[in-house]
Formats: sequence, structure tokens, C-alpha cells
Amino acid sequence: MSMTPPSPPPQAQTTLPVVSNTQLALAVYILYLASYVVGITALVGVIIAHVQIGSTADPMLRSHYQWQIRTFWIGLLYFVIGVVLCFILVGILVLLFWFIWTIVRTIKGLLALNENQSIANPTSWLFG
Repeated sequence: MSMTPPSPPPQAQTTLPVVSNTQLALAVYILYLASYVVGITALVGVIIAHVQIGSTADPMLRSHYQWQIRTFWIGLLYFVIGVVLCFILVGILVLLFWFIWTIVRTIKGLLALNENQSIANPTSWLFG
């Protein structure tokens, strides 16, 4: 008489929640806004945008990722110029411009993403 051992219980599959490209674009905007308090979050945001721009086929999201990437790199340029020019006091004005410029671009992108609209001119240096 042979007894078969009991079969092991089925393993529960643990899957991570799927995050859509729209949610990732939203996360990048939020990371940019959080960078005013915790500076490193903007770097995380631009990395996400760089990774996602190559993987998305949706032109609307592609325009947002391009907008986000340019906002980071051009903003970094403005910020560095402002810091360097602080030694002759005109840098304070440049940093004030940088602050307003990044806020406006981030909010403009957030509003467009909320309405499922693409950025009209994602390669613009100013406000699109």
C-alpha cells in the first residue's frame, strides 16, 4: 500500500501594481515640485522621464516627458548661472527667474496632463 504525500498548497502570486505612463508623468511633476524642499527628487524625476521617453509610443506623453527633461536641464543651467552670478548680486535675480520659470513650467505641464493634452511646444526655452 503506497501513500502519496499531500500536495503542497498553491503559491500565491505576488504581483506589483502596474503604474501607467500617465501616472509616471504625474509622478515626475510631483517630484519636481518636491525638489524645492528635498533637492534630490528632481534628479529622480528626470531619470524617470529619460527612461520613459524611449518606451512610450503615445505622442501626448512623449511631449510631457520631453517637456520634463528640458525643464530639468535648462533649469539646472539657469540655477548654476544664478549661483555663479550671486557673487556680483545679479545672480539673485537669475535665481528668482529660475524659481518662477520652473514653477510655471511644472504647473503648466500638470494642467495639460490633467486634461490629457500634449505640450504645444515641448522644445521651448520659456513657457511653451
